[in-house]
Amino acid sequence: MIIVLRIFFSIVLLSMLAVTGWASFECALWNTPRAVATHPWFIATLFDTYWGFLTFYCWLAYKERSWAAKIGWLIGILLLGNIAMALYMLIQLFRVSATAKIEDVLLRKA
Repeated sequence: MIIVLRIFFSIVLLSMLAVTGWASFECALWNTPRAVATHPWFIATLFDTYWGFLTFYCWLAYKERSWAAKIGWLIGILLLGNIAMALYMLIQLFRVSATAKIEDVLLRKA
């Protein structure tokens, strides 16, 4: 399971870096047309996305002991979204052996 998750989150990270890089070369984020930025589905998608980020962060805040790490990862997730989340997961997944149980990744160490 750990190897599958390592592959999955590597794909998430690489695809997010690729699509974010591509989008950045196409147009600047602050040049999003008003019609897009004010569209109800755009706004609903942003709410859905950021609530998802904060839901993931709740688990991360449980897992991390240091306030500096908690605050740093919160800022990273709010600014970079799935890029930061995939990076965090890869760090967690590479801290355990490939034969570890998923509980070793998900639960806080004593």
